[in-house]
Amino acid sequence: MLTWTVDSGDRRTVVTVCGDLTMSDAGRLRTVLLKCLAEQSEALLVDLSGMRVPEPHALSVFTAVVRQAATWPGTPVLLCAPAPATAELLAGGGFGALTVLAGLREARALLDAGDSGMLMVTDDLLPIRGASRHARDVVTDACTRWTLPQLVAPASVVAGEMVANVIDHAGTMMTLRVTLRPRFLYVAVRDGSPEPPEPLHPPFRPGSGLALINASATHWGWMPAADGKVVWAALGLR
Repeated sequence: MLTWTVDSGDRRTVVTVCGDLTMSDAGRLRTVLLKCLAEQSEALLVDLSGMRVPEPHALSVFTAVVRQAATWPGTPVLLCAPAPATAELLAGGGFGALTVLAGLREARALLDAGDSGMLMVTDDLLPIRGASRHARDVVTDACTRWTLPQLVAPASVVAGEMVANVIDHAGTMMTLRVTLRPRFLYVAVRDGSPEPPEPLHPPFRPGSGLALINASATHWGWMPAADGKVVWAALGLR
């Protein structure tokens, strides 16, 4: 049986995985790791020291999570302390560019030695009239401080429409987060509803919020969170 614990006590989230990883467990583990990514911590460290792999193909769960992390929120995912046999599978099993380290200490040292390259602004908003305008103001201020004048207009549209969708459909408290990474400016809004935005794919109704987000962002999507969901968009810096 596969089990896990999540420690998000500091700016880096550590997920400790124990037991047998099988294909039937891979989906549940993927959901847990995606929810951890939705918290947008500095890094996601996955401790595999207590995990066994009777079904090697199940290791593809980590490839899927790393690919999602690269798209959004740009969070490093570090696999730590796998058993020698598991490390060999990860290295030679065609699972893509995974970062595998000897232990959590090595992972933390690697992160300490580098620069996360991340600037972040967050704000909690009520689902009331005026919240969309406030979100646009927050984004405008962030882009101005980070010397990104070319992104003021599209990022403001994205933030305003995301907040408006929460007001119209979820009706819950929300958190706006604007993050600057080396390649993208990310705008994300977390709300308390687990329901995905509809429709998820074009064609969108002309002039609708999702149509404006789709037209303004390089790419966008949504992810389940621990108590709702996050809708996110990435805007290229160039």
